[in-house]
Amino acid sequence: MATVVKAHGDEDIRSLLMRFKKQVMKENIVEEAKERRFYKKPSTVRKERLAANRRGGGKFGGRS
Repeated sequence: MATVVKAHGDEDIRSLLMRFKKQVMKENIVEEAKERRFYKKPSTVRKERLAANRRGGGKFGGRS
């Protein structure tokens, strides 16, 4: 899905860019693009997810 930021009234380009950057960071687009840069086999993804769970942090959880 495209990230759209519309100008409010006569908003200058700097504040518009700042809002765009905040939205991109919030939606985690840059991190996802870095992860998808190269193909990862499903077994590798599964191993990484299990290792993150064992560490107790990361994207896929930890201890509750």
